Amino acid sequence: MSNLIVMTFADEAGAQRLMDELGKLQKEELIKLDDAATVIRNKNEKVHVKQARSLVGEGTLGGAFWGMLIGLLFFVPLAGLATGAIMGGILGKLSDYGINDQFIKEIGQKLTPGSSAVFLLVRDAQAEKVVEALKPYRGEIIHTSLSPSEETALKEAFASA
Repeated sequence: MSNLIVMTFADEAGAQRLMDELGKLQKEELIKLDDAATVIRNKNEKVHVKQARSLVGEGTLGGAFWGMLIGLLFFVPLAGLATGAIMGGILGKLSDYGINDQFIKEIGQKLTPGSSAVFLLVRDAQAEKVVEALKPYRGEIIHTSLSPSEETALKEAFASA
């Protein structure tokens, strides 16, 4: 089961810096993420959402592969490729799993101008090492799906940074 964690940052670049560090932690296999997103609310109050995974792109690529493979069976590989890519893209757009997009937008609207947030759907983590590595980024935990005691411990760990 995955846990949702939302952290905010006082500046626009904070969320991206944390995501860069999380990429390193994933390569070291200290954390496994099912989904992630960053939200930036610039000084003009415009909200920018960046999903870590593009389901449309993944669907298009997978659909193109399977479409071409099936097209080869019927001696029309290019038609199969095109049809598969279109269908895969549509299915990728329609299959929305992971972090709820509406929830991301709601939090984005609540951010103060010039700040950012990161949304993490964590499947597994070596908690002590990950928390220690992320403390210097000085994020504030504003929401989790953890138990109350786990959430309190996590907030206290980041508050002591």
